[in-house]
Amino acid sequence: MSETLKIIQERQSTRVPFDKKHPISKENLEKILEAARWTPTAHNMQNFEIIVVDDEEVLEKIGNIKSRISEEFLRENYEQLSFSKEELMKKKTGILGAMFPPEWVDPAKISEAVKKATPMPISQSIRGSPMLLLVIYDSRKRAPASHGDVLGFMSLGCLMENIWLMAQSLGIGLQILSAFAAPPVETEIKKLLDVPDYMKIAYTCRLGYPAGSSKYLRVRRDIEDFTHHNKFGNKEPQ
Repeated sequence: MSETLKIIQERQSTRVPFDKKHPISKENLEKILEAARWTPTAHNMQNFEIIVVDDEEVLEKIGNIKSRISEEFLRENYEQLSFSKEELMKKKTGILGAMFPPEWVDPAKISEAVKKATPMPISQSIRGSPMLLLVIYDSRKRAPASHGDVLGFMSLGCLMENIWLMAQSLGIGLQILSAFAAPPVETEIKKLLDVPDYMKIAYTCRLGYPAGSSKYLRVRRDIEDFTHHNKFGNKEPQ
């Protein structure tokens, strides 16, 4: 197996707390940013900026910002859940419902759970990370003939993958935090970090070294499940 494929297969979302006493070295940060620099982007627009946050005081201020759970997220999330390892292995897509509180995975309780939920500090998402990479982009710009900036968003996805694979190759854990892009949270973070109004937060990468085991069941469809030969629906090579 090639080393590149091995890194791709072993990459995962590190959902456990990170060791605050084990920072990301300057050398490894430069490698990650160099991988980001060579991201393929539509029309070579390089439509991103990255804010590196590793100052403890700034991390603490970000951690104090509070976020609310979204009912829309919980209901759409429910549609992707499996409720046993056997079900997940059979479906080969989605994630286990056991990863969420019981009230988040019962459609009859979701509305009430959202009403009762108190805003949670971002620190519970950061969980000891010594470094955050905030990926921002200019919402006024888009690649030519890319209505809705679809190609621009694809480029931001390529950036995510470059960062993630480099971090994986260095033994650094990474988790994508989408809560930073939620309007109320984004407003506060942009103010705190002096981000111009025309810039938007795409997502945030929390980086660090796991303080515990981060292994969990991961599934993927088989190649033949998503591959078609010469026309859609033709599953046999000719």
